[in-house]
Amino acid sequence: MSAKLHRLASGLRVVCDPLPDFQTFALSVVVGRGARSETPAQSGWAHLLEHMAFKGAGARSARELAEAVEAEGGQINAATGYERTSFQIRALKGGLPLAVEILADLVLRPTLDPEELEREKSVIAQEIADAADAPDDKVFELAQAQAFAGQALGRSILGRTRTVNAADGRALGAFRTAQYAVQNLVVSAAGAVDEDQLLVLVEQAFAGPTGPVGPKPESAWFTAGAATLARRLEQAHTVLLLPGVGARDESYFVQRLFAEALGGGMSSRLFQEAREKLGLAYTIDAYAEGYEDVGVLGIYAGSAGADASRTAEVCAAQLVALAEGAQDGELARSKAQLKAHLFMARESPLSRAEQAAGQTLLFDRLFTPSQMAEAIDAVSAGDVRAYGRRLLDAGCAASAVLGPKSALDAGEAFRRSLFG
Repeated sequence: MSAKLHRLASGLRVVCDPLPDFQTFALSVVVGRGARSETPAQSGWAHLLEHMAFKGAGARSARELAEAVEAEGGQINAATGYERTSFQIRALKGGLPLAVEILADLVLRPTLDPEELEREKSVIAQEIADAADAPDDKVFELAQAQAFAGQALGRSILGRTRTVNAADGRALGAFRTAQYAVQNLVVSAAGAVDEDQLLVLVEQAFAGPTGPVGPKPESAWFTAGAATLARRLEQAHTVLLLPGVGARDESYFVQRLFAEALGGGMSSRLFQEAREKLGLAYTIDAYAEGYEDVGVLGIYAGSAGADASRTAEVCAAQLVALAEGAQDGELARSKAQLKAHLFMARESPLSRAEQAAGQTLLFDRLFTPSQMAEAIDAVSAGDVRAYGRRLLDAGCAASAVLGPKSALDAGEAFRRSLFG
């Protein structure tokens, strides 16, 4: 394994994954905090803070940040999730000193200018409105709120206009200090990077006093519920969720394989039955989402409104059938697809850097590709049946249906088919 994890005296963790034949590199500074660390009154602040970092950091303005990175042939980006916030630069070989300097400024020294803050609030209000207008975005937000009702995981990462507008520079700065403590950070580089140079640069750029670490997010639990939203649309959008396992659970890869067999590709049960054989859905898939301590198995279907309930019943029937046992070759195909997904992602320096940072935040260690492949290959048909039985024994589901009135019973049809 080329990647190595280093622990600095400050508590900062640094991962270096040199790839000698590459002419580009990726550098990520990943914060092990996101929307899940917000209070209800702070909903949307993690995403707002990510935006504000690009409006000026260190001695550079927003324009100067962009020009400096692009002058090195680089690209800069960021993303906010429930449990992580990631700042990323991809650039040509030789651009590492600038990349470390800029990402350190974004994370540790954003200027949080009051005028820029007010402008960015307006931008985010438009983003919130745009998501509300997009049916295939809105339906996932509705389902998430049902699966984790009354919890940070059930709130939109974008937040609400009211709570975003409540943030001022001082409050947002205090939020950053608590969430972006050095102990919550991982600096991860992959590609055309020199390990010794990276460590020296990071120690210099991230030097300084460390503030107190903010509290960890509260434990989460799956809640059952149904949301429906009638809109004058030709198509119905349906999301069906069942309680799964978290990313640290020993059944994590079992969950991933179950989702793959159920609806992960063109040979999957849902695609073949609901789309190819019955023609009920124009798009349908299953997925697994594993947070630190909890997870979900999800199904998304887009269908005609009149077909939504029947599609949900087919989803339930295929889930039950898979829980009773995988067909010949089904588990092997799912394993091949999952390994291909993991390994193909490693062809990208950015994906390698992000994957290593995620492993460090979750497990405080790195895993080799062969170790991950072994864990996937070790999953048995009995493991898949046990996971399926666990889903059904929970006896609860969350759902969201958005579309014409004729579709709104789909969530209840799914529950009736599964649990009677």
